[in-house]
Amino acid sequence: MKKSKLTRLLLIFFGSIIIYFLLLHVLIQSEAGHPNAGINNWHNALWWSITTLSTVGYGDLVPITTTGRIIGFIFLIASFSIYAILIGLISSIMNKLREEKKLGLNGIKWENHAIIVGWSKFAKAVIQQLLGANKKVVVVTNQKDAIDFMYENYANTQVFAMYSETKSAEVLEKVNIGKSSAVFVNLESDTEKLVFMLNTKKVYSNLNYIVTLDNADLKPTLLEAGATYVLSKTEIAAKLLASYIFEPDVASYNEEIIAVAENDSMYDMKQYKVTEANPYKGLAYDKVFYELKEKCNAILVGIVKCQGNKKEVIKNPERPVTVAQEDYLLMLINGKAERLVDELFQIKEGVH
Repeated sequence: MKKSKLTRLLLIFFGSIIIYFLLLHVLIQSEAGHPNAGINNWHNALWWSITTLSTVGYGDLVPITTTGRIIGFIFLIASFSIYAILIGLISSIMNKLREEKKLGLNGIKWENHAIIVGWSKFAKAVIQQLLGANKKVVVVTNQKDAIDFMYENYANTQVFAMYSETKSAEVLEKVNIGKSSAVFVNLESDTEKLVFMLNTKKVYSNLNYIVTLDNADLKPTLLEAGATYVLSKTEIAAKLLASYIFEPDVASYNEEIIAVAENDSMYDMKQYKVTEANPYKGLAYDKVFYELKEKCNAILVGIVKCQGNKKEVIKNPERPVTVAQEDYLLMLINGKAERLVDELFQIKEGVH
């Protein structure tokens, strides 16, 4: 609450208290001179004022004098005003709470979710892919119309939107950024993205940050600032377009496998973490390759060896490699095979 508004409320409150006791004092003085008056002391005056203002009105005490009745009328009108103010205040508070909930200002405590900072048509397309992979998504944006769009088009169990003009650490803490799996920086300009990375990386240094750039020349700068992956939308589009020109079938296949498989016949590239319960933990890569093909019709194409915060992606390894806990297995897989792998590995795809 602003300081000026708080000061005004305090002045109104203390002013009302002063007027209240002043009217009671005048009431007592006027009633005290009448032989049949009952409101002739502070005890009775306080009791009468409370029953009048609360509209209970027991009638056990009533003002007798003309001055007393005028004060009684003032208290009667004041009781209506108090109830009107209270009802308005309660309605205002309820509306504010509903608005804060809709705008996501109370935050959320999801874990292993993706966070998108900034809203655009591109972010909308990314959300569709993430939802197809059963990933929960949090969007932090300063566009209220985007909040309305997400509120109306996505299930609140899958997509959470928060309105905020700033992207400070305090704001991001409300969406549990520390427990997120990845942060997609989707601000309007490359400069904003760089500033965001520099500020956020100081507080949350171990997160995966994905940044898309309009200017591909800034890629080294963003990587130096702490971004995990930096992509140029122009560069990606150019590579895919060139591939369509000289190897269209490969290009079509590539486009399919980098997106979510929409049915059992479509293929997708997925990665699975090797947990303690994984049946292939400790086995040779070649053996895992043949067993996955035989049991699930999944094609193992690579492995990610993880040591602390360091990751080494080994594509189709030539040397002997042993599958270890915390590694990731990369595979080409369709919808039917995905269900079999999920059951076999007892874990869903993605980074955990």
